[in-house]
Amino acid sequence: MYVCLPMPESSPNKTEKVLNRRCVEAAVMTGLALNCTINRKSLFDRKHYFYADLPAGYQITQQRLPIAVDGTLTYSHLGGRKRNTVVTKSVRIKQIQLEQDSGKSLHDDYRSQTLIDLNRAGVGLMELVMEPDMSCGEEAAAAVREMQLILQALGTCQGNMAEGQLRVDANVSVHRPGDPWGIRTEVKNINSARNLARAIDYEIQRQMFVLESGGTVQNETRSFDGKTGHTIPMRDKEGLQDYRFMPEPNLPPLMVYEACSTAPPGVAPSQVVVLEEVRERLPELPSVRRQRLVETYGILPEHSFTLVNEDGLMDYFEAVVKETKAGPKKVIGWVMNELQGLLHQQNLSVSQSPISPQALAQVLNLQENGQISSSIAKQVFQELWKTPGKTAQQIVKEQDLGMVNDSTEIHRICQKVVDSHPDQVQAIRSGNKKVLNKLMGLVQKETKGRADPVLVRAILEQKTS
Repeated sequence: MYVCLPMPESSPNKTEKVLNRRCVEAAVMTGLALNCTINRKSLFDRKHYFYADLPAGYQITQQRLPIAVDGTLTYSHLGGRKRNTVVTKSVRIKQIQLEQDSGKSLHDDYRSQTLIDLNRAGVGLMELVMEPDMSCGEEAAAAVREMQLILQALGTCQGNMAEGQLRVDANVSVHRPGDPWGIRTEVKNINSARNLARAIDYEIQRQMFVLESGGTVQNETRSFDGKTGHTIPMRDKEGLQDYRFMPEPNLPPLMVYEACSTAPPGVAPSQVVVLEEVRERLPELPSVRRQRLVETYGILPEHSFTLVNEDGLMDYFEAVVKETKAGPKKVIGWVMNELQGLLHQQNLSVSQSPISPQALAQVLNLQENGQISSSIAKQVFQELWKTPGKTAQQIVKEQDLGMVNDSTEIHRICQKVVDSHPDQVQAIRSGNKKVLNKLMGLVQKETKGRADPVLVRAILEQKTS
């Protein structure tokens, strides 16, 4: 978009108005990803209102005919008793519109003053409006998370809510079954998916309490306090504000063309947005990634859900699979349990992991080749986390963690364990086969986890039969 601020000593009428082509392409690409109808012709309007953070006195938006309409966002969240069942739902997208961003008000309660940051005033903004198809905070948070992933995949938005790159306003109303929609309140500028769920669920309970107490829900704008978990009144909307919409006189209709051949003759290709070209640039979307992961690697849907939702985790997983002889199901166990466990424990992202995909693949290859046991593999993984400069082979050699292959030595240790535990041996001979696992543990303790468990079990079964 463009910025034209009627400040003292400025000459707004002499300012050239230029529409940012990248903003239009981003809106079109987002609309296509959400199965929207892209309007070949859209219009710009002026929305008049007077806030300190909008010095022009109006905002350029698309009130009459936005760039995209009638789409669908399909999202998933984990449900069920154990929170391990993928529940898939969808929400209708009413429209996607282009408009100007306003400035930012910074309220200093200590000094009782408000500062205005106009750095982003006039910058292009894409607003997406959803229909009221969600019934709780969890659904709204899941939809916003999916939207983040889609925008990040498209490259149309980095989606960092904490930094204001993606802002969410939630309109909440309650009503009894069969009754018309209730009076809604708007919770503004929520800065995380988690706070979105908290704000909506609190507001639902608050409005229900008001109605059940005989009161009336006010049509107002509220903010969410993350510390208390409560919404707080900001301003009321009792009077319908007259924004005095009018066609934007400085911007002609925005045209989007199906193909280069349909663009007007004599217009430079850099000056038009072509749907055919934008479609070709659409990347693999999150829902397609999940389906591909399940079909290609045979993993569970809930695992694909985690891999795609965690930034960088899917790429990490696929890189390990390419480098190791271990099967995808074994790799997913290591990535989901060992790797994610340490990342979450130390509050690190996947990109900050001290263990590269290649290093994890080396550990799994040593285990697959029978050079180390599963318990030793986990020990080597922990050592790699502490000393990322070393390789798995170096750690195994330095700490003498390789598998004990001397069958005579394993026979000797097994015999020692059997001789020193006659009660357990008698229990096994009486039919309690579970006790054999205890003897196996004692053998592994003696060998520091370096004995082949299959060989140990076979020898113990022979000696206790």
